[in-house]
Parts: sequence; structure tokens; C-alpha cells
Amino acid sequence: MAMTSARRVFVDTNVLTRATIASAPLHLEAIENLARLRRMDVELWISHQVIREYVANATRPQQYSPPIAIEQVLDQVRRFREQFKLAENTTAVLENLLALIDEFPTGGKQVHDANIVATMLAYGIDTLITHNVEDFRRFESKITIAPLVDERLLGRT
Repeated sequence: MAMTSARRVFVDTNVLTRATIASAPLHLEAIENLARLRRMDVELWISHQVIREYVANATRPQQYSPPIAIEQVLDQVRRFREQFKLAENTTAVLENLLALIDEFPTGGKQVHDANIVATMLAYGIDTLITHNVEDFRRFESKITIAPLVDERLLGRT
């Protein structure tokens, strides 16, 4: 991940999942990038949506992991609430979401991505760290996307 000058970074669910499940692909990259951002005194943010998505991901079978026991998942969520700033769903988030849907053709599962961007805008967070860069590309005029892994370093373009 390229170094960021951002003071506040929103952490996508896929980064949290990779950082907390040792068998997940890019586990070390996720841990290293979050640690790097913390060393840079960057505020790391998540939202209620990210917590819900994390619980859903962690408690269902994945190609890299069986379901995690709910007790462990709830313990992890408690740690998230200590380690990250928590952006709540507010009227401003909803208004931003509706404006984004109006401005950018969005539907189906893409609404979840738009809601992350809406949350970021409501809380003045301009940078998102994610592995799913393409899912957010449509919003590049509104946010900065920090890839979990710089594809150029992997020989991809």
C-alpha cells in the first residue's frame, strides 16, 4: 500500500477479515498495513455496517476458514470497538447515500459500497483502505482509495 498523508482512514470489512483470520489470503499484508497506519498516527475508522459484515463473514464458511465460533467473533468485535473509531449510522449518512445513488448509477450489492462512501463523507474521512478497489472506483471523485496490496508490486497492471 502506498504511504498515505491522510489523518483519517476508513477500514473496509475485507481488510479487517484478512487482519484477524490467520488463514485468510493477504493476512500479513493487512496486519502490516494497519500497523503502519497506526505508527503514522492515522485515525482508523469502521462503521456499524463494517461490524455487521465482519460478523456475517466470520460466522460463515470461507474457502480459507471454517465458521468462527460466535463467542470468538464477539470478542473480536469488542476489540474493534477499542481499536477503531466507530462511525454510526446517522441522518447525514442516509442523505449522503441517497445523493451518491442519484449521482452514480448504483444498485444491488453496490449499495453497501455506496453506504461506506456515504459514511466516510459524513465523518470527513477521505481515504479508504480496501482489497476491493474496483468496487469503489466509481467513487474516486469523492474519496481516495488505498489498495491493501499495490498490484504494481505484484507484476499486475
